[in-house]
Amino acid sequence: MAKAVFTTSESSAYDDQPEARYHFPRTYLRQVEAAVGGLFLYYEPRRTTGATSSTGRQAYFAVARVVSVEQDRARPDHYYALVEDYLEFDHAVPFREGDHYYESALRKADGSTNRGAFGRSVRPLEDAEFELIVRLGFRRELAPWEQHVAEEPTYAARPVEQQVLWRPFRDEAFRHNVRQAYGETCAISGLRLINGGGRPEVQAAHIQPVAAHGPDSVRNGLALTGTVHWMFDRGLISIDDDHRVLLAKRDMPEELGHLVQPHRRLRLPERPEWRPHPSYLKWHREHVFKGSLKR
Repeated sequence: MAKAVFTTSESSAYDDQPEARYHFPRTYLRQVEAAVGGLFLYYEPRRTTGATSSTGRQAYFAVARVVSVEQDRARPDHYYALVEDYLEFDHAVPFREGDHYYESALRKADGSTNRGAFGRSVRPLEDAEFELIVRLGFRRELAPWEQHVAEEPTYAARPVEQQVLWRPFRDEAFRHNVRQAYGETCAISGLRLINGGGRPEVQAAHIQPVAAHGPDSVRNGLALTGTVHWMFDRGLISIDDDHRVLLAKRDMPEELGHLVQPHRRLRLPERPEWRPHPSYLKWHREHVFKGSLKR
């Protein structure tokens, strides 16, 4: 199983949903097939919204695993890599820092960028380079209340491939990323509660649970206070595609309904790529929500 880098962006012309699938032309079939069963990195290019845009981060931003390859029945000579175990980095890793390129293939002998290699949407990656990028992606300065977490040394001691698939590590990364995306503020009540030790009391809720094959992606998460998290998991509240909060009025105790902000609008992350994906919101409405979807 070869390691690889897959290039994707929110404005890609391909039918990508990074947590679930990667759409690509036949040109890259051999490289993607070589990666089946193993982990790979997602990379965001400079161009994200058109031929002249330069808003992309030019950075590695997530790790995931290819489980299989399927042909695109609607588009000749195109395929899907089906993806599991998606996990965003705590912070994106730039493709180079100073003269150092994290993918050695991107650097020419004279020290300049290899534009030909950079232009390939799927690139092979050396194991050592993969491990370094992943470790950098999950490296962060701990907040004071995190500095005595017993599991932290265990993370560093584990081989990187075991680490990113290990449930306690994934839970902590998901919690960190969702809290950060929502500014440690409940997306439904608008409350930002910090305890005496400086620890945020807001929780990270999966919209589509892991037990139902929901990914550990910020787009499948909401920052919620404990009571609102309980209400969401029990279907007393849900979210529509316009980010309006839905209430199961017949089952909702009146005092709990007051936790929802009067305008009933979800408080969204500033960055669009962190906002809830419609597919996960739809899953929650159809499988968890106890109220009526009729207005």
